[in-house]
Amino acid sequence: MKILAIETSCDETAASVVEVNRGNFNVLSNVVSSQEKVHAKYGGIVPEVAARLHVEKILPIVDLAIKKAKVTWPKIDYIAVTAGPGLISSLMVGVETAKTLAYAHNKPLVKVNHIEGHLLSILGARKKESKKEKKQHSRQLNKPNQLKFPAVGLVVSGGHTQIILVEDYLKYKLIGETRDDAAGEAFDKVAKILGLGYPGGPAISAMAEKGQGAKVKEQGIKLPRPMLDSPNFDMSFSGLKTAVLYAWRDLKDKSANSRAEVAKEFQDAVVEVLVTKTLKAAKKYNAKMVILGGGVSANSALRETLSYAATKQNLSLLIPELKLTGDNAVMIGMAAYYHIQNKDFVEPFNLRADPQWELV
Repeated sequence: MKILAIETSCDETAASVVEVNRGNFNVLSNVVSSQEKVHAKYGGIVPEVAARLHVEKILPIVDLAIKKAKVTWPKIDYIAVTAGPGLISSLMVGVETAKTLAYAHNKPLVKVNHIEGHLLSILGARKKESKKEKKQHSRQLNKPNQLKFPAVGLVVSGGHTQIILVEDYLKYKLIGETRDDAAGEAFDKVAKILGLGYPGGPAISAMAEKGQGAKVKEQGIKLPRPMLDSPNFDMSFSGLKTAVLYAWRDLKDKSANSRAEVAKEFQDAVVEVLVTKTLKAAKKYNAKMVILGGGVSANSALRETLSYAATKQNLSLLIPELKLTGDNAVMIGMAAYYHIQNKDFVEPFNLRADPQWELV
């Protein structure tokens, strides 16, 4: 079967054609139009601007995905679309486009939860890993029967930070989440505090790699690890962001080396909380695998630390290919496959975007 998938939950306009043959996924096309440069001048995503750009890009992106897949509309079997969660104005563009295409071409329509897409992005494997991914012990799958349950998934992005118990395909349970800022949002805000620009994730990561000096440590800079020892699996990053604000404000030496050290300490704090909470959850629920997904899963420190810690607990760690860590339509197409198997179809005129749609 061939699935045309559409994703517009935030600031990426994406479309993909995913082929499923005897349980194996084959990505025929993966087209993503990023608005990153547009929003950079505002220091963050402006919903109205994002929606306007989605409207301009969505049909050309869909056409390009079909063209790159070297298929025609009669060869498309299903249409899948992200229906939530996300920015309502962005979601509506993708949802209304998918509804119109499904009606016009008489194709069954499937709605997919954005978080579920990130969880299953690990199914979009390439045959060979890059040297960087091998170093980080990353692993992806492309055969559904290779995913073992129960599994614990950590989805970390600019809008979400959740720990999810995956009991089976289509069977999820939320067991932990941030009580305030998402980890990715905290990265963006701390990058702004340190004058590193937007998006904050790559900027913090790059600066943290330079944080090898000892000057800041000598001045006693130690950031908190919020809720690290709490009995549940919830997290909090708002206080950590504020701690960086005050630490940077009070620091007399604001050299490049000091900025690098603060960035590294912040990143270390976030990673320690995420890894500790995830592995505690995996232990409690006797997980056979740990899944990492979302935009922040591209962070090398998180990938390497979680890989090392999972190995110590004799757990398999599944990490998506780097190009599938951010928002994309490939993950939506792969997640849609399981809904198709379950015959979870929706009538085009009944589908609505839901910015608060909870996976569990």
